[in-house]
Amino acid sequence: MTVPDGRTGRDPADGPALRAIAEGVYAYEQLPGGWCLNNAGLVVSGGRAVLIDTAATQARARHLRAQTERVVPGGPDIVVNTHFHGDHVFGNTEFVPRATVVSHELTRSDMAEAGLGMRGLWPKVDWGDVRLTLPDVTFSDSLTLRCGELTVVLMRVGPAHTPSDVVAWVPERRVLFTGDVAWSGVTPYVLMGSISGSLLALDRLRALDPEVVVCGHGPVAGTEALDGTEAYLRWVDGLAREGLTAGKSPLETARAADPGPYAGLVDPERLVGNLHRAYAELHGAEPGERLDVAASFREMAAFHGGPPHSAA
Repeated sequence: MTVPDGRTGRDPADGPALRAIAEGVYAYEQLPGGWCLNNAGLVVSGGRAVLIDTAATQARARHLRAQTERVVPGGPDIVVNTHFHGDHVFGNTEFVPRATVVSHELTRSDMAEAGLGMRGLWPKVDWGDVRLTLPDVTFSDSLTLRCGELTVVLMRVGPAHTPSDVVAWVPERRVLFTGDVAWSGVTPYVLMGSISGSLLALDRLRALDPEVVVCGHGPVAGTEALDGTEAYLRWVDGLAREGLTAGKSPLETARAADPGPYAGLVDPERLVGNLHRAYAELHGAEPGERLDVAASFREMAAFHGGPPHSAA
């Protein structure tokens, strides 16, 4: 993978910075990419700008806005939410009313139902005065946004990470923003989505033949991020099948597992949640069918030896 030279990914004085990864296309990396440290993207051409995802806290969203305004005075015209989780949508408020917020129709309804509930998982995080700003425009399958000479093709590929994941594809630059369908150096998380659905989605993304892949979390990569996510999920599926045969619970299976090549991934406790999804699907659950998130989170905390950490 060749990534064009651009701005440095992090300014130690003021946090992450947008950097050019192709002509007119920028990535905003919040590394290392653990809980609530998500990435965003910006596409700029012909005086128009599209922002892909926002940030979890008020302070982080305001910093992202300041970074976008360095590239596009006034900020983006459109904000895309790839899925409903708070780290990708809580910052919407900082970009309206100038920007129109766009998402899948199910993402909007899930956002409305979830509200600001994510804050309760990490009560020590300084969330600031975050408010829920729902999308103005929704779509059901795909939507093409025109941005000067560039296009941003939004495609629903879920259930994968959630029931309604959307990716953003910039074909002229072969840059793919995957949301949380793919992960780079960070443990995937599919409790609310699907193992089988994720594998199908990754096949669709690979068929696009991207050159640069911006995952929802972790460093900008190439197609190795798609391959790595698939390999991890196939490993989880194999663990689940073995665990069920042995009569072990998801937590017991996770504790007995040898992480092997996945030992270095950020947030390894997600294995427990992923196994809950894998077990459910092996028992016949539909992709995206709702599971008990709170109970799974408690088991992840037990596996981790305390509540999972968020550096947001």
